[in-house]
Formats: sequence, C-alpha cells, structure tokens
Amino acid sequence: MKIRILLYLSMLSAVITGCNLNNQQSDASGTFEVDEVIVSSEVPGKILSLNLEEGSVLAKDSIVGMIDSVPFELQKAQVEATIGALQQKTMDVKPQIKLLQDQILVQKAQLNNALYEKSRIERLIKADAATTKQLDDYNTQIDVLQKQIAVTEQQIKVQETTTGTQNSSVLSESKPLHRSVAQIEDQLKRTNIKNPVAGTVLTKYAMAGEVTAAGKALYKIADVSVITLRAYITGTQLSQIKLNQQVKVLVDSNANKFREYPGVITWISDKAEFTPKTIQTKDERANLVYAIKIHVKNDGLLKIGMYGEVKFN
Repeated sequence: MKIRILLYLSMLSAVITGCNLNNQQSDASGTFEVDEVIVSSEVPGKILSLNLEEGSVLAKDSIVGMIDSVPFELQKAQVEATIGALQQKTMDVKPQIKLLQDQILVQKAQLNNALYEKSRIERLIKADAATTKQLDDYNTQIDVLQKQIAVTEQQIKVQETTTGTQNSSVLSESKPLHRSVAQIEDQLKRTNIKNPVAGTVLTKYAMAGEVTAAGKALYKIADVSVITLRAYITGTQLSQIKLNQQVKVLVDSNANKFREYPGVITWISDKAEFTPKTIQTKDERANLVYAIKIHVKNDGLLKIGMYGEVKFN
C-alpha cells in the first residue's frame, strides 16, 4: 500500500513539474500556417494533361499541364483570313488616274494646237488675209480646252480622295483584327499551365480529361520550407517583442520533451482581438490578445495546423 502511494505521489509530482516547466518555457502559443496559392486555369477548355500529385514538389515557372489549344488556333486562323480578305476590298486608283492623265495629255496637245492656230490667224488678220470670226472660233476652242483640262485635273483629285477614303475605311478594320490575333496568341500561351511559385502541392482539384473554365481552381500549392507560427500575446507582452526579433519556437516531441527551432518575428498586429477559443495565452485571464507571426525554417517535421509555443527570452 505504501509503495502504491509513493508511486502515485511520484507520478503526480512529475506531472506538476512538467506543467510548471511548460508554463515557464511558453510565453505564447499558436498554430503553424503557410501562404497558400490556389492555381487556376487562365483559359477555358479541356485539360489534356496535369502532371502533378498531392505532395509533388514543383519548381517556379515549370509547365505542369496543358489545356486544349485547338479552339484558339481555329479562332486565330479565322481572324487572319478576315484580315487577308480586307486587301481584296481595297481599290487600286492607279489605272483610273493613268486614264485621266492620258486624257489631259491629249487635251493639252489640242490646246497647244489651238494656240498655234490662234497666233497664225492673228498674223493673217493683220495682213487682211483672215476674218475675226476665225479668231473668235479659236478663242472659244482654247477656252473650252482649258476648262476641260481643269475639270480632268479636278477629277483626278476627287478620284484620289474618294478612293483613299474608301481604302482607309476598309483598312481601319485591320487594326482591331490584328489586336484580336494578338489576344488569341496570348490565350494560346496560357493554355500551358505554368506553376507560379516553388513549393509543395497541397491539394489537387482537377484531373486530365475534365473540362475547366477560366478562373476554376486546378490545385493548391505552398512553400513549406519556411512555415509561419501564428501566435497570440497579451497586451502586457507587447513591450517584450519587436519586429525581426529572434525567438525560440517549441514543438512537442513527446509527452515531456520539446523540439526547439529558431524563429523570427515578422509581423505584429496593431489591433487587439478577443482570445481565440483554441489558443491559451500565458495570462489566461486576458480578454484581448494581439496576433503575431513568426517565421520558422522547416526541417520537414513541422506541419500545417500543428501547435507550437514561443519563448521570447
């Protein structure tokens, strides 16, 4: 009986000692978390491949899958065909201009001939060998030819302006079409599923063969090489810590032993909040606490959701 009582007292003493040790070592406690990135599809379509599994370690910018690109290639071909058809809608003004220019050459030759005949008639009139009616006829002919030349020259300008306006209207459709081609080419690049950050795949949401939509989640990834302990402290402990301060992080190894990790305080909340139900601070009577974040280098044993404790000094 005495042996049982002594054994019981010894166990009770060990438990009390362990609790006191825990209280002495811990200034705050919290859980481990990481910054998670949900990678989504950037374009709609059928997933041809998605080469990853939960737990896979992926490098940044690595191609991990592909969306069916055939619909985008067909759209690009259609827009390029429309651009090519625009050239056939334009008018070539050169043949019409050449015809009018040849007409002006003929009219100018007739005008030169009329001017020569006028000059000859004027000499004949001085010699009383011609009549003024003949001179009037040539003056009228000269006047008509000059007006015809002016009209033809005006026709050339009008033809150039009209054709240029029509061609500009047709070719103005080319710029937005070229932009459409550039947009489709950008979508074609996005059919390659590129991993945005280096890390470990936490959850896989889609499989090859499924049809996805733009913005639909494919997988979740996080860099677990550095893990964050989100802990809570009381207002009286705020004066004991500062940003970039080195602290000790303690994680349960067994019932009476901790694994110790070096940590750095990277964030201190500037607003108090009510004590979370899952968190116990050193001062259990505190109603308001402040959240802090501590970065800890992960040796592979730290997991998301695990509890950790902090010792400031």
